[in-house]
Amino acid sequence: MATLGFSIVFTLLTVMVRTGSAWRDQRQAMTAELQQLEQVFQNTLSKAIWEMDRDALEAHLSSAAKVGSVGRVSLQIGQAQRAGDRLERQRDGWAPSRLVPSLEQDLAYEPYAGARETVGRIRLDGDERVLWSRLGDEVGGIVLTQVIQTLLLVTLVMWLFNRSVTVHVQHIARHLAQLSPENLARRLELLRKSRRHDELTLLAAGVNQLQGSLSEYLARQREDERELAAHRDRLAELVQQRTEALQAANAKLEALSRCDPLTGLPNRRHFDEAKEAEFRRAQRTGQPLSLLLCDIDFFKRYNDTYGHAGGDACLGRVAQALQACFGRAGELAARIGGEEFAVLLPGMDAEAAREAAERLRQAVAALAIDHSGSEVAPHVTLSIGVAAYRAESMDRFDILFHHADQALYGAKRQGRDRVACPA
Repeated sequence: MATLGFSIVFTLLTVMVRTGSAWRDQRQAMTAELQQLEQVFQNTLSKAIWEMDRDALEAHLSSAAKVGSVGRVSLQIGQAQRAGDRLERQRDGWAPSRLVPSLEQDLAYEPYAGARETVGRIRLDGDERVLWSRLGDEVGGIVLTQVIQTLLLVTLVMWLFNRSVTVHVQHIARHLAQLSPENLARRLELLRKSRRHDELTLLAAGVNQLQGSLSEYLARQREDERELAAHRDRLAELVQQRTEALQAANAKLEALSRCDPLTGLPNRRHFDEAKEAEFRRAQRTGQPLSLLLCDIDFFKRYNDTYGHAGGDACLGRVAQALQACFGRAGELAARIGGEEFAVLLPGMDAEAAREAAERLRQAVAALAIDHSGSEVAPHVTLSIGVAAYRAESMDRFDILFHHADQALYGAKRQGRDRVACPA
């Protein structure tokens, strides 16, 4: 009866402990599902907010709300000039609960390298009904397996008692309890008057053999641990060295992919990434944005006269003038074609941009690079077109680029070596 009572109490306690563990596991699993869902939708929601795509936001929120573990999805949209909007989707019958996990995370968007902005915040709340449903399914299995284990244990204990092996088992247990790395050489001897060749004899022989093997293993382990520590330290150093080299190579590769190798200026790819980000910023904030398009006058004749090596040197010196004139934060001078350059000027209106373009034109002229094939001057000159963003007539960057391009052609038609604005 005592054994049966102990078995019942043990079963109840074990079921309670395993049920508590199952609750924690299910809650952690739901938290992991919410985190995974947030990672899946973070980039798409950030991009949709950045691009002000309301339809995409609605679609993504509806898709997230359909996930089984989600009870409610809330999205707070932060905007520059007015209070942010709040969008929400929740499952029918869902109610707030402290028992289920929730996840709240800022949404950030990086339109180009180095420009990261927080555009909103998302909150995901779990569904308590789903948690209880999952727990109910698991508790049934826990109870069944625990009852079976307890019955098997009781049967084994009763069988051992019936076979009268308790004394010998206790002796073996005391022997094993007294074992330590220092006394592994002490052999186990069973307290029996006659020698028998049964399971207990085999167990004693196995214990003695195990003690001998364990003694040898511990000696080898201590030696292996010393060697492993030395190898681990060396491996850590090698991993650190390889990691640093890989990071440096990746950083160099990223920089090269956005840099013109001849002039050292940002290339067309970098310019295309930056222009859209700056144009969106100007649309949101209402700040000025100007664009310069520059072209070296009669550059083909320069190449024909001084060779391509001389042309490359000329491009390099003009690029240095651009870097010297436009080095403030936010300003971007890039090579977008053979002898064509573009300059993005955030925060600068048309008049200031025209003055900056004139300084650039004079700086290139001051280089006094010989150009015998030019029809406007004995040295290399620059024609520049200037255009400024106007909210009422420009909803795409291509329109701003077109105005600057027309201004550049106007400068060429007027005789080159000058700055021109759209008519």
